[in-house]
Amino acid sequence: MKLKFMILALLFLSGCGMAGSVDTPNTTDQIDVKVTKVIDGDTIKIIYEGDEVTVRYLLIDTPETNHPRLGEQPLGKEATKENKRLIDSGDVTIEFDVGDRFDDYDRLLAYIYVDGKSVQEQMIDAGLARVAYVFPPNTRYLDQFEHAEQLAKENEAGIWQYENYSTDRGFDADAYGQKSTGNSPPTRSDQQNSNCDIKGNINRSGNKIYHLPSDSSYEQTNPEVWFCSEQEAQDAGFKGLE
Repeated sequence: MKLKFMILALLFLSGCGMAGSVDTPNTTDQIDVKVTKVIDGDTIKIIYEGDEVTVRYLLIDTPETNHPRLGEQPLGKEATKENKRLIDSGDVTIEFDVGDRFDDYDRLLAYIYVDGKSVQEQMIDAGLARVAYVFPPNTRYLDQFEHAEQLAKENEAGIWQYENYSTDRGFDADAYGQKSTGNSPPTRSDQQNSNCDIKGNINRSGNKIYHLPSDSSYEQTNPEVWFCSEQEAQDAGFKGLE
């Protein structure tokens, strides 16, 4: 009799888990949404589940237009304008990946589509976005986006007109407008080495925080600047996690 009750209990618990797993990001279904505002080249506001939320595009990064530290970067306005043109051109849907739905700034993370066409891929095609912020397991379209990026590089489109403007650390405004001569000196971003692995970012309240590789939040942190030492970060006005 006890065995029968134990089996029934296990089946009940298993059923609850299965029911809960239905509402996970592990789906390629696209959800119809209403866009209320285009913020910049890789961020919009939408109505989702009755609330207005900010959406950060997965797997891409575009030049900034109103960053608290970086200010306006070259081609930032162009990226915003193209994003708005795409968003306004048809019906918008979003798709989640298998990882977290929100980032550290409570922004929804998603792939964006207009009439079924990927906005991220079109921004990359236009040379107005680079592949960035790759945090597994949110990598469903990474290969596809990297292929589009390679083509944009070959065509020297947008951000790829200048060899050192787009780097794996972000956009280097000092390099914009300087055509490559084949032996250009490396930028600060190129000179970064394995010892410069301290991530710095600025939250929505304007607080400057640096993250060490040993911090639990390190892998999930999207760096806005890199430091080679804690002293360098502190000299720049950043504070460590308390």
